Amino acid sequence: MSQCEETSDRKRSLNRRKFIKLGGASMVALSVSHSAKMGAGPKPSREPNLLVIITDQQHIDTVAAGGCPYLRTPALDTLAQRGVSFRQSFTPNPICSPARSAMMTGRMSSETGVYRNQRPIRSTIPNLGQWFSENSNYETLYAGKWHLPRSYSLTIPGFKVLHTGIGGQGNVCDPAVSMASEAYLRERNRDRPFLMVASFLQPHDICEWLRLNMSVPEKPRYPELGDEVPPLPDNFEFDQNEAHHIQALRQRYEGAKGRWTPEHWRYYRWSYYRHIEQVDGEIGRLLRALKETGQDENSLILLTSDHGEGLAHHQMVRKSSPYDAALKVPLLISLPGQIPPGGVNDHHLVSGLDIVPTLCDFAGIEAPPKMRGYSLKPLLEGKTSQWRDHVVSEVYRDEGRVVRTERYKYITYRDDPIDMLFDTRKDPGETQNLAQDPKYKSVVSEHREILKQWEAQLDVAPDVPSAEVWWRKEGA
Repeated sequence: MSQCEETSDRKRSLNRRKFIKLGGASMVALSVSHSAKMGAGPKPSREPNLLVIITDQQHIDTVAAGGCPYLRTPALDTLAQRGVSFRQSFTPNPICSPARSAMMTGRMSSETGVYRNQRPIRSTIPNLGQWFSENSNYETLYAGKWHLPRSYSLTIPGFKVLHTGIGGQGNVCDPAVSMASEAYLRERNRDRPFLMVASFLQPHDICEWLRLNMSVPEKPRYPELGDEVPPLPDNFEFDQNEAHHIQALRQRYEGAKGRWTPEHWRYYRWSYYRHIEQVDGEIGRLLRALKETGQDENSLILLTSDHGEGLAHHQMVRKSSPYDAALKVPLLISLPGQIPPGGVNDHHLVSGLDIVPTLCDFAGIEAPPKMRGYSLKPLLEGKTSQWRDHVVSEVYRDEGRVVRTERYKYITYRDDPIDMLFDTRKDPGETQNLAQDPKYKSVVSEHREILKQWEAQLDVAPDVPSAEVWWRKEGA
């Protein structure tokens, strides 16, 4: 036998029995048959598979197909072209753990008890995996960042953990997460539908980039980039009459500390787009696995992020801000044959709270009790439906609230003398605070009343600061 024949036999043998490392433990996969590779095997279940892809700290305007010319995102473009992109999509809380707790339960972070990072979900509230495990035939799986309370956990209630992730670097962690997810998609037993969450860390590595670049040289590195660096956003300059909490937040972050020039801000924006391109590649791996195994036609894919990124809007970086750069997130949903392709919904106000009821609706099961969100299925299928007229977000350690209505956005913080109001129709960049203008007194009062009624329905966790009725300011 020749050396080439020996090599071929060895490869065939390895292909017949693959060894895949998942969740830190070596697991022997089932034999890979030719039919499985070609996407044959048991017929797909009638219920759609559900793939939830979560990125970390992704600004809403970071999809090339959505009009961003500063990056290439073939995977995100594919998702946008296959389904519906929501343009008025808001996180329930612009910080990691609180947002994730709301997305995984359909309840506000003040209810889940996760009002700051690294807290567990209140034990009386089921997460998405627990609810599906107990109320459906779905196989429930999780790969990547959890952060409730630990970022990377070997055990997550209600889910089988495919991979925990690796440390706090997305450029290392995300390929491991996508490969583990891909292995499951290619090798799984198709007797049951799956609900899988693939939770990536990028573009969160921009935080590390910011730390490294806080003390900047006189001129930005890599001047050879030239005109490749994107321009500053239109709302780089902002209304100085802003809440004290926001002023303090800005001064804690790298742009202000490093006293960046406009050139440094532009270089930061260029770098952030490169982080987006990294996670786009990992998402592409999952889309190829679904397509090559013939599962893409019966799989609902929902992509979103926990919160956005300052990206130089209002001269801010990172998250925790009530401005739209941190508060708005991508939301792309597709399901061939059921959700029309290429849709853009730019008028319905949607929230991360809508994820759980939406997935339950497509799976044909009841949603958990006390949902604060709504199923997006009627909107996705183009059916006429009454919809909410506002969304509410909680902000930073439960110190602030945001009320967004069709036209206005109201921001208030506990023990802060300055409220904020923006006319999003005339001022989409949030550059003119109208809250102190007497002409808008009735608008401010209306939004305070909306907030009061919203808060009254919540089952706030006992140890969350908002148990005090703090929003009733003098004159409200």
